[in-house]
Amino acid sequence: MPDHHVVVVGGGFGGIELIHKLKGAPVRVTLIDRRNHHLFQPLLYQVATTLLATSEIAWPIRHLFRDRREVTTLLAEVNGVDSKAKTISLRNGQAIEYDTLVLATGATHAYFGHDEWEPVAPGLKTLEDATTIRRRALLAFEQAELEQDPAAREALLTFAIVGAGPTGVELAGIIAELAHETLPREFRRIDTHAARVMLIEAGPRILPGFVEDLSAYARDALKKLGVEVVTGAPVTSCTAEGVTIGDSFLPCRTIVWAAGVQASPAARWLEAPADRAGRVIVEKDLSAPGNPDVFVIGDTAAVQTLDGKPVPGIAPAAKQQGAHVAKIIRARLSGKTSPGPFRYRHQGSLATIGNREAIIDFGWIKLRGATAWWIWGLAHIYFLIGTRWRLAVAWSWLWIFLSRQHSARLITQKETMRDEAASERERTNVKA
Repeated sequence: MPDHHVVVVGGGFGGIELIHKLKGAPVRVTLIDRRNHHLFQPLLYQVATTLLATSEIAWPIRHLFRDRREVTTLLAEVNGVDSKAKTISLRNGQAIEYDTLVLATGATHAYFGHDEWEPVAPGLKTLEDATTIRRRALLAFEQAELEQDPAAREALLTFAIVGAGPTGVELAGIIAELAHETLPREFRRIDTHAARVMLIEAGPRILPGFVEDLSAYARDALKKLGVEVVTGAPVTSCTAEGVTIGDSFLPCRTIVWAAGVQASPAARWLEAPADRAGRVIVEKDLSAPGNPDVFVIGDTAAVQTLDGKPVPGIAPAAKQQGAHVAKIIRARLSGKTSPGPFRYRHQGSLATIGNREAIIDFGWIKLRGATAWWIWGLAHIYFLIGTRWRLAVAWSWLWIFLSRQHSARLITQKETMRDEAASERERTNVKA
């Protein structure tokens, strides 16, 4: 067994790509993650909106590396790094030594100083988040079917998505389709067409990462789906009763947070400089300042392109960073020249608007509408792991496209509708 020990913390896109690229290198690898699965996060919103099942976008990490004897997987949580002793500490008290450490620990939701909003306005980063949002959305319709009071019924049928980046836009479009196309024939007491889907953005326009004409097209497409788009209005409060937009209160029972992210505590572990989102400001080769044997990649790192622009926190960027660090490790072990600074290659920006339209910006060409949606779908199927999952997702999408029926609409958690509502009120009162 090789002596050089590479410890990778985080089984996301960056960490998994790094380990794949180290295949055949004279190293032994330990991968540590708090969860036992690798998640295809770009499709997580489709689990939250009943399009896909959890098993279609996540794979056991141990299964991915079952044939790699040099890779050890640990289901554990890291709570510190001692860069002088070259060890990391686990929550259970164990310490693990490393020769090279790669932190790819990702990010979580950021509520801009209002963490008390999280219980009533969950974000979307994990499978647990997705199933929570799905449960709340479906229960809202079920509770509305039982509700006698018109005002309470209207609040139950109002859905607020805070943040109009790709995740917010994708969520809003699918929830609107769920209410206006999938559910109308299944309810008797309520008209699901009356559901309001609100997309709220503090900035001047939705999808600010896209050029203005594509942003405008997406806004028009959302309006056709029945989504109410509110821009230039920050959210000032979230409670179990509703959301306050500026000075106006909107009664609603389902709020989804898609407005910001906060990096993991990696910067604090390393005592390294960080940006406002807590991401480690790395060197040009993605190493931590003053720690050439520690690399930080993915959403944990603040990376700039060679012309000074920030590298976006998307899956292709994380994979490129993981591949770059693998090249550096191989070069160091073989005594070859280092590959130098990380160079990000932007492969395009994509976002869906409902289940039949999308926008794509490849730089040299911009696409919109149904053609863009098919290209978006093919690209995502290509990057899924394994033929089985590619076929499963492709079939699910084809069925939904033809039938307009969402296939993952089971409410499986133990909480009843009454328990769900009561727990929401209880959490809000505790926070207050």
